[in-house]
Amino acid sequence: MADVEHQQASLEIEEKEFDYSKRSQWLRAAVLGATDGLISIACIMMGVGSVKKDHKSMIISGFAGLVAGACSMGIGEFVSVYSQLDIERAHMKRVVNAEETNKEA
Repeated sequence: MADVEHQQASLEIEEKEFDYSKRSQWLRAAVLGATDGLISIACIMMGVGSVKKDHKSMIISGFAGLVAGACSMGIGEFVSVYSQLDIERAHMKRVVNAEETNKEA
């Protein structure tokens, strides 16, 4: 009786486990993007601020850098996702071709 309860408890624990490896990929990308964006914009604003003492120029350069960085990261992520999709499609084609070849032989 205790053995059955132990097995049921272990099954419940296994069902509650979550694969965090999938979450780590988007979390890594988010952290990298956020730190990259903050550091690059801060550097742009400090560079403009050190040359020109006008606050308005510093803020405008910050917004321009923000828009440019957002476009760059968006396009980069788009290209990254579609290149991964192409890799997966090519792999699936290889698997299907290999299965068809094995069936014929």
